Amino acid sequence: MFQSKNAAFFTHLVGWLLFLSFPVLFMFRQTEEVDFLKMFLSVNYWLFFGVYALVFYLNILYLIPQFYFKRKYTIYFGSIFLIFCFANFFQPFENLIFQEFHGGEGHHERFPPAHEFGGHFDGHTPPPMPPAQRSSVPKMDVISIFLFGMLWALGMALKISEEWRLSEQKVISAESDKINAELSFLKAQINPHFLFNTLNNIYSLAVENHQNTAASIMKLSQIMRYVTDEVSEDFVPLSSEIDCISNYIDLQKLRLNKKTVVDFQVFGNAGLKKITPLVLMTFVENAFKHGVSNHEASTIEIKLYSEKNAITFICRNAVFASQRKTERDGIGITNTQKRLNHLYPDKHCLNIGRENDFYKVELLLED
Repeated sequence: MFQSKNAAFFTHLVGWLLFLSFPVLFMFRQTEEVDFLKMFLSVNYWLFFGVYALVFYLNILYLIPQFYFKRKYTIYFGSIFLIFCFANFFQPFENLIFQEFHGGEGHHERFPPAHEFGGHFDGHTPPPMPPAQRSSVPKMDVISIFLFGMLWALGMALKISEEWRLSEQKVISAESDKINAELSFLKAQINPHFLFNTLNNIYSLAVENHQNTAASIMKLSQIMRYVTDEVSEDFVPLSSEIDCISNYIDLQKLRLNKKTVVDFQVFGNAGLKKITPLVLMTFVENAFKHGVSNHEASTIEIKLYSEKNAITFICRNAVFASQRKTERDGIGITNTQKRLNHLYPDKHCLNIGRENDFYKVELLLED
């Protein structure tokens, strides 16, 4: 914001310096006998600047925001016409030129005689009229009108472009706020969903007075620390997600029978890689929920490949006859897919399906 204001200030400063140099360049082309220091200190020079500065800033700071942007076009263009009449009445450019060429006594002549222009009169401009004729002809300061029109058009262009830019920023900000709100909502849904299932497992152990109840509580406390401390972030270290998965598997093993085989392997070095929290845990939890049977042999395979520019996650679990018609994509899977779309746009590939008698999830995350 500070840099933006500085840029606007210097843009206006440079613009007005160029504008103030216009009469200097104009008179320098006509004659070299003008005392420029005297001109800079003259009232007419600063009247020239003041009139146009007033016109410019009155237009961009008040008239355009209050009337043009609010579709009060009649009031706006009526105000512009009155300002035009005001500027034409003062004729700031003509007064400045006459002041320098005639020492303040040239208000009766529109332009100085040819010999005062250093002999550069091109013959196309009509010679000065006699005083009697000049007094009866209405004067029109064409250059002042041109400068007025130029500043009006420039002000309109600046304000319209600024309004368009602010509108774009508001749209982007609103979209960002919407996405952040959605992510917060999704995380709030995922965490209770995961913890609810885990607490159910511990409750079952406690009811049976299982000797590993205390160990399971310790594992759960480590998982909860991860969930509460780091899940609020969009990205966490991959090693933290791996530790959470390991703790969760150890917790699940406390209640599993010997017919269930869990194979969890990590290939490569997690290093400094980052990942969205619980994005892998959701699939692991889903595998234990649907891939374990109390009566049949169960196999869960979880493999994680930490590569140079990508992370590949594969999770496979057996599909039992009693579960083949059961809907597997619950709230956790659905929310994870939405989070991936938000946080890994065009940088992830998720495939979920059945492979023979196995349910398989394969996720590719690009750095």
